[in-house]
Amino acid sequence: MTCKLSVNVNAVAYLRNRRSVPWPDLEHLGRIALEAGAVGLTVHPRPDERHIRRSDVPLLRVLVDEFPGREYNIEGYPDEAFLKLVEANEPDQVTLVPDAPGQGTSDHGWDCLSQAKLLTPIVARLKARGMRVAIFVDPDPAQPAAAKALGADRIEIYTGPYGDAVKPADVAHEFGKVVATGKAAQAAGIDLNAGHDLTRANLPALVKALPNLREVSIGHGVFADAWEFGLAATVRKFREAIGDL
Repeated sequence: MTCKLSVNVNAVAYLRNRRSVPWPDLEHLGRIALEAGAVGLTVHPRPDERHIRRSDVPLLRVLVDEFPGREYNIEGYPDEAFLKLVEANEPDQVTLVPDAPGQGTSDHGWDCLSQAKLLTPIVARLKARGMRVAIFVDPDPAQPAAAKALGADRIEIYTGPYGDAVKPADVAHEFGKVVATGKAAQAAGIDLNAGHDLTRANLPALVKALPNLREVSIGHGVFADAWEFGLAATVRKFREAIGDL
């Protein structure tokens, strides 16, 4: 199984929204990423629209549809407004994230055991519309089986603590937690994604340790490197880092 890269374009939208101008252009840069071999695009619309706007969501749906076999992933907190947005745009994957409305960025995952009553009907509702459902979880080996019991198709491990670690001992500790959770996903029979603060430097070890890793969703790292290398070249470099090129 080869891990694939989904490019999160929130950072592009955040930069665009600093001015009352239509650039940088989400569709144009999304097209560059897809042409460079990204498996798809990811967006995380938030209620305040500080980056992805609701009006962006259908435009990117049309763009992804131009590339057969590519996927559209919409992630976010599953309140009714979010659920109606994804039902209107029918992404290939919906990633449920426990963000508070004003949260700067995702910083924790669901506890699928304590939140089963909330999540079970939401997962069923989305799957009934033909969407694959992933649940964003902390690196905790108890979570994959619990997510599977909810009916989810995948988990996405929150890799922020691993990506942020600097001291070798901290890196090893956080790496071990992610790997243990990924292996628990394989044992539970649920597919595996990962995301947050992943870079070309820290991806190869993760991919090597988790051959069941299906997809990484990356925005900040991709667009940070794109300042230096250009977006198309950066997408290819990230694909090389995960063994997809």
